[in-house]
Amino acid sequence: MKLITVFAVSLVASATADDAARFNELVVLEGHTVQNDYTSPLPHEYVADEDVPQKWDWRNILGKSHVTKALNQHIPQYCGSCWAHAALSALADRIKIARDGEGDDINLSIQHMLNCGQFVAGSCHGGSHTGAYEWIKMNGKIAFDTCNPYIACSAESTEGFCEHVDTTCTPVNICRTCGGFMSNGAKECTAIEDYPHATVSEYGVVGQGETDLMKITNMIKKEVYTRGPVACGISAAPLQNFFGGEIFSDENTPTNHNHVVSIVGFDHDDKTDKDYWIVRNSWGQYWADGGFFKIESGKNLLGIEAECAWATPGSFTVVNESYSEDGTKHEGKEGMKTIQQQYIDPSVYLAQPPMAQE
Repeated sequence: MKLITVFAVSLVASATADDAARFNELVVLEGHTVQNDYTSPLPHEYVADEDVPQKWDWRNILGKSHVTKALNQHIPQYCGSCWAHAALSALADRIKIARDGEGDDINLSIQHMLNCGQFVAGSCHGGSHTGAYEWIKMNGKIAFDTCNPYIACSAESTEGFCEHVDTTCTPVNICRTCGGFMSNGAKECTAIEDYPHATVSEYGVVGQGETDLMKITNMIKKEVYTRGPVACGISAAPLQNFFGGEIFSDENTPTNHNHVVSIVGFDHDDKTDKDYWIVRNSWGQYWADGGFFKIESGKNLLGIEAECAWATPGSFTVVNESYSEDGTKHEGKEGMKTIQQQYIDPSVYLAQPPMAQE
């Protein structure tokens, strides 16, 4: 624990040493020791190349969106938590896909992870997508974001108001409610003990150890098509002044990873004859194409195909034990308890005719 704390502090020092340079938001912490944790077969092992369509966009499957809300890591102050935004939005998307896009979206609490996963997953000074998945599996669950909304702070951050808020990993900083103004007699914010949550069953890196870029590209397509979005490391600097409206195709750009985004689909542009990824960033909907951008695929531009991570949910809450506004349990409701829905891998349906998209 001490070594990891020193490591986290060194990140702060390196980040402030050169304000002109973008510091690395993709950092593998010493507490993150398991990058791949799965036993199930992977889509590239049982999906034929000819069964993958040329175009697939989880934002529009038969006229219905299967992705969760757009995010912005940079407010209410700057926080280098792209790794958490990409990892958790991709995981939440997979839950939405498992529900066929029905019902209220389930979004996951990035702040819960920042408060409690700083030694494995990361902080405002960097972390990793695979570290995020390992931490959820180690911790056992991740809260829904209505438990603990994002405030862009972690324990080591002094940005904005972060020095004045409590981000320690305590029950009230995992899931809470504040039932009124204390000046009007309301009690202090109360921890919700039995909170809605999701779990991680398995996770890993697509194509790790593979050197053939075309094979890796096809592996990523099969993973995205059959199971849902993936979180990928990229080099962010060339995107800072990218305004969207076109496919990013600059081959004279770096491929070192310092940022994480999520691939939600892929397509082909007939005009330019280019295949491209459809990618969600965490810089807000005012950036590029409503928070998304297109980047040519199969060339590892910005390093996007070199380290894409996936995770399959274990379960997610569909019925939660009832609480009042101020956090008091509904003691009189007999038999009320949290009910989890077990995740079913959507790729099991590939034994049926291939999925169709309008």
